[in-house]
Amino acid sequence: DVHQLKSNLKFLLAGVNIIHSKGVVAHSDGDILLHAVSDALLGAAALGDIGCFFPDTDLKYKDLNSVVILNFVLSELAKLSYQLVNVDVTIVLEKPKINPFIPEIKMSLSNMLNVQLNQVNIKATTSEKMGFVGREQGIACYATVLLEKI
Repeated sequence: DVHQLKSNLKFLLAGVNIIHSKGVVAHSDGDILLHAVSDALLGAAALGDIGCFFPDTDLKYKDLNSVVILNFVLSELAKLSYQLVNVDVTIVLEKPKINPFIPEIKMSLSNMLNVQLNQVNIKATTSEKMGFVGREQGIACYATVLLEKI
């Protein structure tokens, strides 16, 4: 997932408030990490993406809490008898440095997914000042998940 960054907006990663001069431009609350994880979960089950269920063209989803999206996705997976084995997330951002927030983000995501901490990996990198991320105009977040049938 990718989002623009603009001044004076909120900045959430797995529900953790990141203190920074810029925040995420989005139709929902902009929690890019939860969006990426939700999309990865849907993709692993061949269910499309979050835009299929929560289109940004629908005003009823304006400012939607991304936890609602994640919980919906988890409910859909449970109906199909899938369970999460692990999740690996990469946040690509120049500033602020995310490493100090990783333990809290990891704990928060683990709780939201109802899995153990050792099933969640969070890492952060920069784009070495290249592209829209490097110019501090945006953020990218990638997630990979492993599901198993139960």
